[in-house]
Amino acid sequence: MTLQAVRYGRPAVAPRAPAFGLICFGLLIANLGYVAALLLDKEWIVDAGGRPFHTDFTSVYAAGRLALAGHAAAAYDWQLHYAAENAVAAHPYTAYLGWHYPPPFLMIAALLATLPYALAFLIWIAATLPLYLAAIRAVVGDNVGWLLGGAFPCLLPNVVPGQNGLFTAALIGGTLALLPRRPILAGCCLGLLTYKPQFGILFPLLLVAGGHWRAIAAAAASAGALALTTIACFGVTPWGEFFHWLPLTSHALFAQDSPLHVDWSKFQSMFALVRLLGGSAALAWTLQLALTAIVALGLCMMWRSDRIGYELKAAAAAAGVLVVTPYVYLYDLAVLAVAAGFLLRAALRDGFARGEAAGFACGAALLAIVPFFGVPVGLPAAAVIAVLVGRRLFAAKQVRITA
Repeated sequence: MTLQAVRYGRPAVAPRAPAFGLICFGLLIANLGYVAALLLDKEWIVDAGGRPFHTDFTSVYAAGRLALAGHAAAAYDWQLHYAAENAVAAHPYTAYLGWHYPPPFLMIAALLATLPYALAFLIWIAATLPLYLAAIRAVVGDNVGWLLGGAFPCLLPNVVPGQNGLFTAALIGGTLALLPRRPILAGCCLGLLTYKPQFGILFPLLLVAGGHWRAIAAAAASAGALALTTIACFGVTPWGEFFHWLPLTSHALFAQDSPLHVDWSKFQSMFALVRLLGGSAALAWTLQLALTAIVALGLCMMWRSDRIGYELKAAAAAAGVLVVTPYVYLYDLAVLAVAAGFLLRAALRDGFARGEAAGFACGAALLAIVPFFGVPVGLPAAAVIAVLVGRRLFAAKQVRITA
C-alpha cells in the first residue's frame, strides 16, 4: 500500500489509472467522429448550397452585425434582433434565439461579424476550444488534462451550434487554477466572466471566505474596465436597453404559467426540473432559492477551512456555480470538466480512491447519453461531483481522527 493510500485510509489504484485514460481516448474519438460525420453530410455550419444553418451562433452573428451597423442597442429588441437573425439565416419556423448577454459580449460579436459567417463560426470555435483545453490542462496539472478536456461529453453541444460554454469553462477554470499563485490573473478571468453574470454570483462569497482580496480587487477592476471599454465602443444606450429588457427576458423564461411555453428539458437547473415535473413557478423558485442558499453556505464553509485541500474546494466551486443559478443550459455544463479536472488532479497525486473512476464514468454517461431522452442532467451530474468530493472529504477526516 502506498503512502498516498494510507493517507486516504483505503487502497488506491495505479496513479494514472490506464483504464481511465483509455475511456477518455474513446470519448475523444467519438467527439471527433461525430463532427467528421456532420462535415461529410454537410450538416454543420452551412448546407450543401453554402447557406448558414440557423443555430445558436446565428444569434451572436446577428447581434454583431447590428453593432457594426451602429445599432448595438437593437440587439436587445426582440423584433429587431429576430429580423437580423433571419437576414443571416432565414428559417421557416418561428423560433427566436434571444440575445440576453450584457453589452461587453457585443464587442466579441462585432469582431466576428466583420468576417463571413462560416469563417466567423470556425474562428469562434478555433479560439474558444484551445482556451478551454488549456484551462483543463492547467487545472489537472498534467498532460492527461488535454485528453480529459477533449473527451468531455459537453464538447459537442458547444462545437456543433457554436455556443459559448467552452469560453465560460475556460474563464472559470482559469480563475480557479490561477487563484492560489496568481490571484491578479485569476481576478482578471473572473472580471471577464461578467459576460455571463449568472455564473459569477458565488465567487465574491467564496473569495471573501477564503481571504483572496487581491483577486477580488483585480476582478472588480477588470470588470469595470470592460464596462468602460464597451461604453467607449457603443455608448451607454446598450446598457440601458440591457437593463430595460432584463426583467422582460426573465419573465419570458421563468414566469410562464404553463410549461408548454418553454422547453424545460433544455434547462439544467432545479427550477427547470420542478417545472418539467409539473410544479408551479412558486414552488420552483422556493426550491431553487433553498438549494442556492444551502450550496452557497456549504461552499463558504469549505473555503474558510484550512483543513480542506484546494483541489476539493475548487471542484466543489466549479460544480456549485452551475447549481445556484436557474439559468443554465446543456452547453454550460462544460464547466463540470473543470470540477472533474480538479478531482483528477487529486487522484493523480494521491491515487484513485476505490470506485472513483466508476464515478467519473457515471458522470460521463449521464452527460453523453441521457440528454438524447430529453431529460435534464445538470443536477445529477453535479451531484456525482458532490459525492466524489464528499468521499474524499470523509476519507481525509477519518485519517485525521485515527492519526
